[in-house]
Amino acid sequence: MIDPPASFLPLLILLVLALIVGGAILLLSGVILPRFLKPRNPQAGKLTPYECGVPPLQEGARHRYSVKFYLVAMLFILFDVEVAFLLPWAVQYKSNLASFGLMVLFVATLLIGYIYAWGKGALDWEH
Repeated sequence: MIDPPASFLPLLILLVLALIVGGAILLLSGVILPRFLKPRNPQAGKLTPYECGVPPLQEGARHRYSVKFYLVAMLFILFDVEVAFLLPWAVQYKSNLASFGLMVLFVATLLIGYIYAWGKGALDWEH
C-alpha cells in the first residue's frame, strides 16, 4: 500500500523549486542585475515620459476631456454591440421572412439613430 504523505513528496519538491526559482528571478531582476547592467548616463531627454509619440501633457493628470469624446465613445460602444446582434441572425437566417422583416426593422432603427447622432453633430471632433 502506498503511503499517502509520500505520494505528495513530488508535489512538495515542485513547489519548493518553483518558490526558489521565482524568488531568484525576482531578486536578480530587481536588485542585483540592474546595478551591473543599467547605464548610468541620465539625460533630460531620457528622463522625460514617453507617451506613444505624443508629447506629454503639461497640465498634469487632471486634464479635462471634451464631452464629445465620451459621446463618440458611447455611440461606438452602442453601435458595436448592436452590430454584434447581426452575426447570430446572419448565421441562423434560412429564408425566414418574419426574421428578415424584424432584422430590417432593427437595422432601420440603427440607421435612424445614426442619422440623428450625425445630424446633432455628435460625431464631429471639432470644438
